[in-house]
Amino acid sequence: MSYQLGLQQLTDSALPTGAFAHSLGFETYVDAGVIFDEGSFGVWLRAFIGQQLTYSDGLAIRFVFEDVPLEELDELLSASLLPRQVREASLKMGGRLLEIGAEVFPSPSLALYRDLVTTGRAAGHQPLAFAVVARSLGVPLGEALSAYLFAAVTSLTQNAVRAIPLGQNAGQRLLRTAANDVAAAVERVALLTPDDFGALSPGLEISQMRHERQRARMFMS
Repeated sequence: MSYQLGLQQLTDSALPTGAFAHSLGFETYVDAGVIFDEGSFGVWLRAFIGQQLTYSDGLAIRFVFEDVPLEELDELLSASLLPRQVREASLKMGGRLLEIGAEVFPSPSLALYRDLVTTGRAAGHQPLAFAVVARSLGVPLGEALSAYLFAAVTSLTQNAVRAIPLGQNAGQRLLRTAANDVAAAVERVALLTPDDFGALSPGLEISQMRHERQRARMFMS
């Protein structure tokens, strides 16, 4: 299919969006000794997929495909991402994706979102930038969700391999297991309503907030 190579480039771990610099909260658990090996990181990763990647990023992507106005979705994401570092991570990676997309995957819809960001009417979040590009490439919603979620999981697992640390084989085992959780998350996103948006675990958000004041850290979030 014509969109497949574009989707692979869009979700490649080599795409320079800065994902390597973010743990999105798991480093707090590493520092506390809660995450210390393959199994404990796997527990966190499953929770992250089932919470933040489902009720925030995944649902936002679905809404883009359903023509919910980008300004509205952007505002909702800014309001629902309570931890400052996570909100800033979404904007940093979103900004890079908008910049790269304008050169590599130009489209009228992407130009519109970039204009909203440039003129201060939107902040520029990563899942929205991804959804706009994926939709312009003709990627079906289900495939776009699967690709985005698994790319996020891959980046986090690569970061965990460095931070915990884990072996490369352990990382591959984690990814194979996480693929089932990603598939379940894609199915769940299809059933959610607007009232479900941003319904995250307080424990996850608190760990992300604590990272800001962690004494020593490898990651920006």
